[in-house]
Amino acid sequence: MKANKLLDAQGLNCPLPVLKARKMLKDIPEGAVLEVLATDPGSVKDFQAFCRQTGNQLLQSTETNGVYSFFIKHSE
Repeated sequence: MKANKLLDAQGLNCPLPVLKARKMLKDIPEGAVLEVLATDPGSVKDFQAFCRQTGNQLLQSTETNGVYSFFIKHSE
């Protein structure tokens, strides 16, 4: 999957990855895709809840070697 922007939030703990993603989503156009990389296992549930609450679309969520990758489509 291809993203328009990348946020590397590896090493940050909850709630920082979500807060940084929220800020970055405000700076990209509607319909653009943000990829977030995180290492906090709690980020899986955090990003699911974040997308439900904000109306952004979680397109994909994967984990490889302890790195979680989230593809979020910006919706308003």
